[in-house]
Amino acid sequence: MHDGDDFAARGRGGAGLAVMGQDVAEETPFQQLIRHWMNERHAPDILPGQEMLLGRILDHVRKQSNDVELLRADPDSSEEEHFRIMLVQTEVERVKFIVRSYIRTRLHKIEKYARYISSAPDVHERLSKAELEHAKRYSRLVEYHFKQSVLQSLPEQQQSLDEEVAFMPPMVAKPDKKRPVVARALVDCPPMRLPDGTSTEMKKGQISMTPYYVVEHLLLRGEVELV
Repeated sequence: MHDGDDFAARGRGGAGLAVMGQDVAEETPFQQLIRHWMNERHAPDILPGQEMLLGRILDHVRKQSNDVELLRADPDSSEEEHFRIMLVQTEVERVKFIVRSYIRTRLHKIEKYARYISSAPDVHERLSKAELEHAKRYSRLVEYHFKQSVLQSLPEQQQSLDEEVAFMPPMVAKPDKKRPVVARALVDCPPMRLPDGTSTEMKKGQISMTPYYVVEHLLLRGEVELV
Protein backbone atom coordinates (compact mmCIF):
# COMPACT_ATOMS: atom_id res chain seq x y z
CA MET A 1 0.00 0.00 0.00
CA HIS A 2 1.16 3.52 -0.65
CA ASP A 3 0.38 6.96 0.74
CA GLY A 4 -1.16 9.77 -1.31
CA ASP A 5 -0.56 9.49 -5.06
CA ASP A 6 1.52 6.34 -4.59
CA PHE A 7 -1.65 4.56 -3.51
CA ALA A 8 -3.73 5.63 -6.42
CA ALA A 9 -4.19 3.88 -9.72
CA ARG A 10 -7.03 5.96 -11.06
CA GLY A 11 -10.24 4.32 -12.28
CA ARG A 12 -13.38 5.68 -13.95
CA GLY A 13 -14.87 8.87 -12.64
CA GLY A 14 -11.77 9.68 -10.59
CA ALA A 15 -12.25 6.74 -8.20
CA GLY A 16 -8.86 5.74 -6.82
CA LEU A 17 -7.86 2.08 -6.89
CA ALA A 18 -4.55 1.39 -5.19
CA VAL A 19 -2.74 -1.76 -6.19
CA MET A 20 -0.73 -2.63 -3.07
CA GLY A 21 2.72 -4.13 -3.13
CA GLN A 22 4.16 -2.09 -6.01
CA ASP A 23 7.94 -1.76 -6.05
CA VAL A 24 9.05 1.59 -4.64
CA ALA A 25 12.36 2.94 -3.45
CA GLU A 26 11.19 3.20 0.18
CA GLU A 27 9.45 0.60 2.32
CA THR A 28 5.69 0.89 1.88
CA PRO A 29 3.20 0.59 4.77
CA PHE A 30 2.27 -2.92 3.60
CA GLN A 31 5.93 -3.95 3.52
CA GLN A 32 6.34 -2.52 7.01
CA LEU A 33 3.35 -4.57 8.16
CA ILE A 34 4.85 -7.76 6.72
CA ARG A 35 8.14 -7.06 8.50
CA HIS A 36 6.40 -6.46 11.85
CA TRP A 37 4.23 -9.54 11.27
CA MET A 38 7.25 -11.76 10.65
CA ASN A 39 9.09 -10.29 13.65
CA GLU A 40 6.08 -10.92 15.88
CA ARG A 41 5.70 -14.49 14.67
CA HIS A 42 9.37 -15.36 15.25
CA ALA A 43 10.09 -13.42 18.46
CA PRO A 44 9.41 -15.31 21.72
CA ASP A 45 8.48 -12.07 23.52
CA ILE A 46 5.67 -9.71 22.58
CA LEU A 47 6.92 -6.73 20.58
CA PRO A 48 5.70 -3.12 20.55
CA GLY A 49 2.31 -2.88 18.84
CA GLN A 50 1.83 -1.05 15.55
CA GLU A 51 -1.51 0.67 16.09
CA MET A 52 -0.82 3.69 13.88
CA LEU A 53 0.43 1.54 11.00
CA LEU A 54 -2.58 -0.78 11.27
CA GLY A 55 -4.91 2.20 11.35
CA ARG A 56 -3.43 3.67 8.17
CA ILE A 57 -3.59 0.35 6.34
CA LEU A 58 -7.16 -0.43 7.42
CA ASP A 59 -8.27 3.06 6.37
CA HIS A 60 -6.89 2.44 2.88
CA VAL A 61 -8.44 -1.02 2.76
CA ARG A 62 -11.84 0.48 3.53
CA LYS A 63 -11.34 3.16 0.88
CA GLN A 64 -10.32 0.61 -1.72
CA SER A 65 -13.28 -1.62 -0.88
CA ASN A 66 -15.63 1.34 -1.31
CA ASP A 67 -14.02 2.24 -4.65
CA VAL A 68 -14.41 -1.34 -5.84
CA GLU A 69 -18.10 -1.34 -4.97
CA LEU A 70 -18.62 1.93 -6.85
CA LEU A 71 -16.92 0.64 -9.99
CA ARG A 72 -18.69 -2.71 -9.86
CA ALA A 73 -22.02 -0.88 -9.73
CA ASP A 74 -21.10 1.23 -12.79
CA PRO A 75 -22.63 -0.41 -15.90
CA ASP A 76 -20.24 1.55 -18.13
CA SER A 77 -17.09 0.03 -16.59
CA SER A 78 -14.76 -1.37 -19.23
CA GLU A 79 -13.26 -4.85 -19.33
CA GLU A 80 -9.90 -3.37 -18.34
CA GLU A 81 -11.46 -1.75 -15.27
CA HIS A 82 -13.08 -5.06 -14.26
CA PHE A 83 -9.65 -6.67 -14.49
CA ARG A 84 -8.23 -3.93 -12.25
CA ILE A 85 -11.08 -4.52 -9.80
CA MET A 86 -10.11 -8.19 -9.54
CA LEU A 87 -6.48 -7.25 -8.92
CA VAL A 88 -7.42 -4.81 -6.18
CA GLN A 89 -9.79 -7.29 -4.53
CA THR A 90 -6.99 -9.88 -4.48
CA GLU A 91 -4.59 -7.40 -2.90
CA VAL A 92 -7.17 -6.32 -0.33
CA GLU A 93 -7.72 -9.93 0.74
CA ARG A 94 -3.96 -10.43 1.01
CA VAL A 95 -3.67 -7.41 3.29
CA LYS A 96 -6.60 -8.59 5.41
CA PHE A 97 -4.95 -12.00 5.84
CA ILE A 98 -1.70 -10.42 7.10
CA VAL A 99 -3.59 -8.08 9.46
CA ARG A 100 -5.64 -10.95 10.93
CA SER A 101 -2.57 -13.15 11.35
CA TYR A 102 -0.63 -10.32 13.02
CA ILE A 103 -3.45 -9.66 15.49
CA ARG A 104 -3.96 -13.38 16.22
CA THR A 105 -0.22 -13.79 16.87
CA ARG A 106 -0.24 -10.96 19.40
CA LEU A 107 -3.42 -12.26 21.03
CA HIS A 108 -1.87 -15.73 21.40
CA LYS A 109 1.16 -14.25 23.19
CA ILE A 110 -0.98 -11.98 25.36
CA GLU A 111 -3.05 -14.92 26.60
CA LYS A 112 -0.06 -17.26 26.95
CA TYR A 113 1.93 -14.72 29.00
CA ALA A 114 -1.01 -12.85 30.55
CA ARG A 115 0.16 -13.08 34.17
CA TYR A 116 3.75 -12.20 33.23
CA ILE A 117 2.54 -9.21 31.20
CA SER A 118 0.24 -8.02 33.98
CA SER A 119 3.10 -7.99 36.49
CA ALA A 120 5.75 -6.44 34.19
CA PRO A 121 5.27 -2.65 33.86
CA ASP A 122 8.02 -2.38 31.24
CA VAL A 123 5.96 -4.62 28.93
CA HIS A 124 2.77 -2.56 29.33
CA GLU A 125 3.99 0.17 26.98
CA ARG A 126 4.29 -2.37 24.16
CA LEU A 127 0.56 -3.08 24.27
CA SER A 128 -2.44 -1.04 23.30
CA LYS A 129 -4.92 -0.09 26.00
CA ALA A 130 -7.33 -2.80 24.83
CA GLU A 131 -4.56 -5.43 24.73
CA LEU A 132 -3.39 -4.59 28.24
CA GLU A 133 -6.93 -4.69 29.62
CA HIS A 134 -7.45 -8.08 27.97
CA ALA A 135 -4.19 -9.42 29.44
CA LYS A 136 -5.16 -8.35 32.96
CA ARG A 137 -8.70 -9.68 32.64
CA TYR A 138 -7.50 -12.98 31.18
CA SER A 139 -4.89 -13.32 33.95
CA ARG A 140 -7.55 -12.85 36.62
CA LEU A 141 -9.82 -15.44 34.99
CA VAL A 142 -7.02 -18.02 34.76
CA GLU A 143 -5.98 -17.42 38.37
CA TYR A 144 -9.59 -17.77 39.55
CA HIS A 145 -9.98 -21.00 37.56
CA PHE A 146 -6.79 -22.50 39.02
CA LYS A 147 -7.79 -21.58 42.56
CA GLN A 148 -11.29 -22.99 42.22
CA SER A 149 -10.25 -26.21 40.49
CA VAL A 150 -6.89 -27.05 42.11
CA LEU A 151 -5.12 -24.58 44.38
CA GLN A 152 -7.74 -24.29 47.10
CA SER A 153 -7.37 -28.02 47.74
CA LEU A 154 -3.62 -27.73 48.36
CA PRO A 155 -1.87 -26.73 51.60
CA GLU A 156 -1.86 -22.96 52.08
CA GLN A 157 1.89 -22.64 51.46
CA GLN A 158 1.46 -24.25 48.02
CA GLN A 159 -1.46 -22.18 46.77
CA SER A 160 0.55 -19.37 45.19
CA LEU A 161 0.95 -19.24 41.42
CA ASP A 162 4.20 -17.34 41.89
CA GLU A 163 5.87 -20.17 43.78
CA GLU A 164 9.13 -21.35 42.23
CA VAL A 165 10.36 -24.86 43.01
CA ALA A 166 13.87 -26.03 42.20
CA PHE A 167 14.11 -28.24 39.11
CA MET A 168 10.45 -27.57 38.26
CA PRO A 169 9.09 -25.29 35.54
CA PRO A 170 7.61 -22.02 36.87
CA MET A 171 3.86 -21.74 37.32
CA VAL A 172 3.82 -18.43 35.43
CA ALA A 173 4.81 -18.77 31.76
CA LYS A 174 7.45 -16.29 30.59
CA PRO A 175 8.98 -15.75 27.13
CA ASP A 176 12.05 -17.90 26.53
CA LYS A 177 14.58 -15.30 25.43
CA LYS A 178 17.24 -17.98 25.06
CA ARG A 179 15.33 -19.48 22.16
CA PRO A 180 17.33 -19.31 18.92
CA VAL A 181 16.09 -16.99 16.18
CA VAL A 182 17.33 -16.20 12.68
CA ALA A 183 18.04 -12.48 12.24
CA ARG A 184 18.95 -10.48 9.14
CA ALA A 185 20.76 -7.17 9.53
CA LEU A 186 19.01 -4.20 7.90
CA VAL A 187 22.01 -1.95 8.60
CA ASP A 188 25.58 -2.39 9.83
CA CYS A 189 24.98 -3.30 13.48
CA PRO A 190 27.15 -2.46 16.50
CA PRO A 191 29.02 -5.29 18.28
CA MET A 192 26.86 -7.74 20.23
CA ARG A 193 27.95 -10.17 22.92
CA LEU A 194 27.40 -13.88 22.30
CA PRO A 195 26.60 -16.49 25.00
CA ASP A 196 30.23 -17.66 25.08
CA GLY A 197 31.39 -14.14 25.99
CA THR A 198 32.83 -13.23 22.60
CA SER A 199 31.64 -10.29 20.51
CA THR A 200 30.57 -10.20 16.89
CA GLU A 201 29.14 -7.73 14.41
CA MET A 202 26.48 -8.14 11.75
CA LYS A 203 26.94 -6.33 8.48
CA LYS A 204 23.98 -5.16 6.41
CA GLY A 205 22.33 -8.14 4.73
CA GLN A 206 24.09 -10.72 6.91
CA ILE A 207 21.95 -13.52 8.38
CA SER A 208 22.79 -15.12 11.72
CA MET A 209 21.21 -17.64 14.09
CA THR A 210 21.54 -16.58 17.70
CA PRO A 211 19.62 -16.60 21.01
CA TYR A 212 16.86 -14.01 20.95
CA TYR A 213 18.25 -11.97 23.86
CA VAL A 214 21.44 -11.30 21.87
CA VAL A 215 19.59 -9.40 19.12
CA GLU A 216 16.55 -8.21 21.08
CA HIS A 217 17.84 -4.63 21.45
CA LEU A 218 18.72 -4.51 17.74
CA LEU A 219 15.24 -5.75 16.81
CA LEU A 220 13.54 -3.14 18.99
CA ARG A 221 15.65 -0.44 17.31
CA GLY A 222 14.73 -1.71 13.85
CA GLU A 223 18.31 -2.63 12.95
CA VAL A 224 17.53 -6.31 12.30
CA GLU A 225 14.50 -8.33 11.26
CA LEU A 226 13.60 -11.93 12.06
CA VAL A 227 13.23 -14.39 9.21
